[in-house]
Amino acid sequence: MSSLTCHCASKRSNRWPSKWIAASKLTLLLAMTILSACQATGGRTGAILPSSERLEGVRRAEAPGLAAEMHEAGFRYGAPVFIRIFKKERRLESWVMDDETGRFEAFKVYPICKFSGGLGPKLREGDMQSPEGFYNVGAEQLNPNSAYHLSFNLGFPNQYDRARGRTGSLLMVHGGCKSEGCYAMSDPAIEEIYLLIEASIAGGADVPVHIFPFRMNEGNIYANFDPLWITFWRNLQEGHDIFERSGVPPETAYAYGGAGQHRHKYVFQDQTNLIAQLSKEFNR
Repeated sequence: MSSLTCHCASKRSNRWPSKWIAASKLTLLLAMTILSACQATGGRTGAILPSSERLEGVRRAEAPGLAAEMHEAGFRYGAPVFIRIFKKERRLESWVMDDETGRFEAFKVYPICKFSGGLGPKLREGDMQSPEGFYNVGAEQLNPNSAYHLSFNLGFPNQYDRARGRTGSLLMVHGGCKSEGCYAMSDPAIEEIYLLIEASIAGGADVPVHIFPFRMNEGNIYANFDPLWITFWRNLQEGHDIFERSGVPPETAYAYGGAGQHRHKYVFQDQTNLIAQLSKEFNR
């Protein structure tokens, strides 16, 4: 595998009984065969995962080593993945779901080469600002033919952004280490991130991507106080803190009501909340 400046969190050694190891290897082989044939369907969309000659080469070169590294850290290649981005720290975190607990645990941290603009959300097309907020990536947003090696579309503007009148298109996380409103990674980093996301989607789980201006603690909020964005950032902090407490990305929706900046906000549901789970089952 290519050398990366990142941190890998090992959960525990010898996590799987030996009788599972052979099965896990078979599962990985089948998953890679499916991906190579480009027959896997993605998450809720049912879309076929896109491929390219470039991506096929990346899969052959990097996927086996990435899967082995995940197994060594106690994760399964193809398990659901969650991505967090922190602008000020130039940090992209990958989290992987633990099959035993259903909670997400840290896998790797990748340095962000560049992003556009400063702290605060993207407002309009052409403002050269990278977005902040809560997004979701499915199969149709993957681009293995990117001009910047590999990329995935964040899905900006989402429902919240549109309600606020925010405009923009093709806001990506991509390789190439240069940005015009996107989050740019090194090529080796985007290869691993892309493969993690692709495998998650192939396994049936679209990937939430949560983007914050900085680490969402009180010290940072006061140190970076901006009257234009404090209400927005406090709203982002709600979703951030649910994940910090529960280890599961919250379900995210948009709500309208109130006055001023409070008219539009993200609303969150802690998916580990028993009442929420019972309600979800009842309404199926």
